[in-house]
Amino acid sequence: MDRTDSRYKKYVQILKEELLPAMGCTEPIAIAYAAAKAVSVLGTKPESLLAEVSGNIIKNVKSVVVPHTGGLRGIPAAAAAGAVAGDADAELEVISNVTPDQIEEIAAYLESAEITVKHVDTGHIFDISLTAFAGADSACVRITDYHTNIVLIRRNDEVLFSKDIETPTESGLTDRSFMLIEDIVDFANSVDVEDVREVLTRQISYNMAIAEEGLQGDYGANIGSTLMLGHEYDLKYVMRAYAAAASDARMNGCELPVVINSGSGNQGITTSVPVVVYGRAHNRSLEDILRALCVSNLVTTHLKTGIGRLSAYCGAVSAGCGAGAGIAFLQHGSVEAVAHTVVNALAINSGIVCDGAKASCAAKISVAVEAGLMGLSMYNKGNQFFGGDGLTKNGVESTIATVGRLARFGMKQTDEEIIRLMLED
Repeated sequence: MDRTDSRYKKYVQILKEELLPAMGCTEPIAIAYAAAKAVSVLGTKPESLLAEVSGNIIKNVKSVVVPHTGGLRGIPAAAAAGAVAGDADAELEVISNVTPDQIEEIAAYLESAEITVKHVDTGHIFDISLTAFAGADSACVRITDYHTNIVLIRRNDEVLFSKDIETPTESGLTDRSFMLIEDIVDFANSVDVEDVREVLTRQISYNMAIAEEGLQGDYGANIGSTLMLGHEYDLKYVMRAYAAAASDARMNGCELPVVINSGSGNQGITTSVPVVVYGRAHNRSLEDILRALCVSNLVTTHLKTGIGRLSAYCGAVSAGCGAGAGIAFLQHGSVEAVAHTVVNALAINSGIVCDGAKASCAAKISVAVEAGLMGLSMYNKGNQFFGGDGLTKNGVESTIATVGRLARFGMKQTDEEIIRLMLED
């Protein structure tokens, strides 16, 4: 695949669109972004805030620590942080430059302002409508379908910006429906590394830094350091430990940024960190690692395209498959190795549910990476799952499509029940 091929240009653009830096879990950050944008439109500090959000937003914000807030959790904390100290121009790094004084202001604002949260069902799995009020004035910002997709800006009764959202879509992003495992491997083998170097080296730098911090610090349930204990020289454990440790830190208030994939920092971590750890342990060149990261990131994006940004299906499963695919590429460089690894991994782990962002995500990441590695080990030993083994179909693309249908449509009622259970307490 050469640079004149339209697919080549799309794959480069998809990497640039997906591998964005973010400070903290992306759903609370999206709320903070909406709040900061609403305040900028309002033109003054709001007296009250109304957050109308879909169930999946509630699920993914309820238990996670919002960075730069002194350990606060939940939707009111995220909205307050954005309203008091957010920089709307920074998008997913909206609260990356909060000062110690502003942390105190956020806490005080939570005490003094009325912040109301309402669960709404608009047909969009990802939906945030944030309205800021001051006296007789109000400003509303709505984000749907993905984290920075503003679809409405209104001040009082005047609509300043709007775009059609009749059906859930990711308009504005490069179409992903053309993606194939065969093409992804071809792209990774032929890409001019300079076309992807900046975005991928940033992913390595950010995500490895937070993994190191997670291993050294005391975050959440400390899944990463627990995995590492007694297994410091077992590479399979080390890969899982580094990925889990990054999530330990990220889910529990670490203020280091990550580079995301498919709208999720945990997915960005899972799809990249094991590949980097493996490549470095085997003294592979930076170019080799960058090519493998093309595979891991694009495989994860390909899998998530059929599933959607948020669902009842744990996104770490897709990212663990992506990591296994990237390591398979480092070992073999072939379509066959990558395809069999993906099919095997999907057959192993396609039953883990998403019950929101929180400390236990790190453990799910460890399990997802293990499945990716097991899928590769099966291929290396000449073993595989065949079409008809559960959800496994004949061919990698058919298997990916089937799992996408399971997650997007088959698990819709499961997702609704998970949200109801989480709202009970």
